[in-house]
Amino acid sequence: QVHLVESGGGLAQPGGSLRLSCVTSGAVFSTNAVGWYRQAPGKQRERVAVIFSDGLTTHDGSVRGRFTASRDNSKATAYLQMKNLKPDDTAVYYCNVHEGDTVFPPSDYWGQGTQVTVSS
Repeated sequence: QVHLVESGGGLAQPGGSLRLSCVTSGAVFSTNAVGWYRQAPGKQRERVAVIFSDGLTTHDGSVRGRFTASRDNSKATAYLQMKNLKPDDTAVYYCNVHEGDTVFPPSDYWGQGTQVTVSS
């Protein structure tokens, strides 16, 4: 059974930083892409970054240069380093081990998410 646990969220001031973690089990982690997604209140879930099995990444334009996805295959864990946070980054953040080593689609398995709130 696939299990994902996101952590590391919290309250940050504009311009601040947070590092999210996603610990996985039961998924084919090392050979599949991992996506980071977020959902703000009243909005649909959106993808913010994807890291492929070889470590290459793609980041959505709204976070490019501020967020960095990484992974540790030996720990089946993915990370999202977030810097220069903005109020618009406020959302629940989720990770997802994709069905393949591709930018899309995500799998059907989602964790509970971790809340990120950016406010002064």
